[in-house]
Amino acid sequence: MTVESVLIVSNTSSTMGIVSDFMRSENISRIATAQNGAQARRTIMESDFELIVIDTPLPDEMGDDLAVTAAEKTTAGVILIVDHGMVFEVGERVEDYGVFALSKPTTPDFFYQAAKLLCVSRRRLQNLENENQRLQKKIEEIRLVDRAKLVLIQVLKMTEPQAQHYIEKQSMDLRQNRFLTAENILRIYG
Repeated sequence: MTVESVLIVSNTSSTMGIVSDFMRSENISRIATAQNGAQARRTIMESDFELIVIDTPLPDEMGDDLAVTAAEKTTAGVILIVDHGMVFEVGERVEDYGVFALSKPTTPDFFYQAAKLLCVSRRRLQNLENENQRLQKKIEEIRLVDRAKLVLIQVLKMTEPQAQHYIEKQSMDLRQNRFLTAENILRIYG
């Protein structure tokens, strides 16, 4: 499993110890702990984590609200460990937020598989977000270039192919991308 930072939220030292030992065996470089919801919220605001494990119930809250908050405010995978009798009920409340409800007691193998599934899903989501940002930047560039072409057409009475050629030639001559060339045209003529 390729996780570097984990937050474990539990008020029982036995659970915290078991999960911490398991995480250390996976060579995770940073393991932070919190013993209640308030402390966990502060820790989440101060640091980024790739995985957050919450063992319910906590002394100051059940833990499902914390799990939802963590899922909404971070990109971490969130595992909520719940008593066997409540796992389906709690799972229905948190699953729409991307929180994985895990029944306790659990086996190390099942815990590992759940953590791995969340990490793989998180990595895929990050790849999709990166692709989305790349596409948004490309759309922004196209819009700016189109605005610059329109200015060239209106101000310098160029045709659309002439304006396109002008922008491409300026970009090559000045060794800059079309976005910067379009910005310069808008600054000068717009």
